Amino acid sequence: MDILILIGGFTIVCLMGMPVAYALGIAAIVAALWVDLPLEAVMIKVSGGMSGFSLLAIPFFILAGAIMAVGGMAERLVNLAKVFVGAIRGGMALVNILASTLFGCISGSSVADTAAVGSVMIPQMIKNGYPRLFAVNVTISGSLQPLLLPPSHNMIIYSLAAGGTISIAHLFMGGIIPALLLGISLIVLSLIIAHRENFPKSDMVPLRQVLWIALDAVWGMITVVIIIGGILSHVFTPTESGAVACVYAFLVTMFVYRDCKWRDLPALIGRVVRTVGMVMIMIGFSIAFGYMMAILQIPAKATAFFVAISSDKYTFLLYVNILLLLLGTFMDLAPMLLICTPIFLPVIKAFGIDPVHFGIIMILNLGIGLLTPPVGPTMVVGCAIGRVSMEAVSRSILIFYVPMLIVLVLVTYIPALSLWLPSVVLK
Repeated sequence: MDILILIGGFTIVCLMGMPVAYALGIAAIVAALWVDLPLEAVMIKVSGGMSGFSLLAIPFFILAGAIMAVGGMAERLVNLAKVFVGAIRGGMALVNILASTLFGCISGSSVADTAAVGSVMIPQMIKNGYPRLFAVNVTISGSLQPLLLPPSHNMIIYSLAAGGTISIAHLFMGGIIPALLLGISLIVLSLIIAHRENFPKSDMVPLRQVLWIALDAVWGMITVVIIIGGILSHVFTPTESGAVACVYAFLVTMFVYRDCKWRDLPALIGRVVRTVGMVMIMIGFSIAFGYMMAILQIPAKATAFFVAISSDKYTFLLYVNILLLLLGTFMDLAPMLLICTPIFLPVIKAFGIDPVHFGIIMILNLGIGLLTPPVGPTMVVGCAIGRVSMEAVSRSILIFYVPMLIVLVLVTYIPALSLWLPSVVLK
């Protein structure tokens, strides 16, 4: 009955239209009242959950990505990608995917990537003769990569939901190979479709422009070096690298690229503050929700349940994949990480699954949900930019789920894809 009060209360409040963050808080308070726990204990967990030093990395990375997004970085990365793959048949699709890979190393957000790269690439692809739906599908599918690339703030949220026991640096490194594998699989699919549908080729970039394009883009790419290189060389912690990246992104945007005007800064800061505020409120209430789950022994009971239905970890991972794919279609990625991680963490320890490996599985799983109706925030943004309906995209994107699911299976059952790189570079 105790579990029903917590989980059932959360579900009912969500169905009433309450934002997920507040639904978590209300469910935690109701459960505390049910078991006669002082509300002060819940409030202490809420305030304590938002006061960790490592959480500063989230607003820093969000701000750095926002500054570079409005500062023309996406357009410059698109131009850089054209140098490498623009002249291939269907090359605009490959440029789109490659630009998402490059911009993902700066934004760390699927929605931000779709908004920044999509606003440049979707109109260009349509103008060059690509079907509107194909342009939108390529854009939103490629935007899954930033969730797996540093500085993905969802990896920071996963580490936090696990009690801070999982290294953010290991998670950052663990997602790189799966992200590149996903990008390659989408490129292969795009090439197949391009040759089958006889999509147009783009003009070769003149050699005299290549050097200028590379020099113009290199300023933004240094942000990637700051984030990844600083962490790998142990010069910066993830939080410190986020702060340095913010300062550098501001200097490049305002004094080198100068695409963003000073008068635009207040609106930019306002958007970032709203985003960070929503994330921090969700984190605080989810910590209280997780605390009540621990009080009610939900993780222990979940462990006993999964061990009872199967003693094989591969079967367990299959069940988890199916469950997360279904849940991801109805809820956003961050709240699902905050809710599910405390439940599954004891279970994966019982099965001997590495938490870094499991974190990559969860993020990839739930990231696919961002491209899936009825919620699908990334799909919503892509549809708005491409001026197409979600119904039309939902039907036409089905083929793009194939490489995503193939990569998900590979990442799930080949742990080395997530664990080899951290073991090599973070000894």
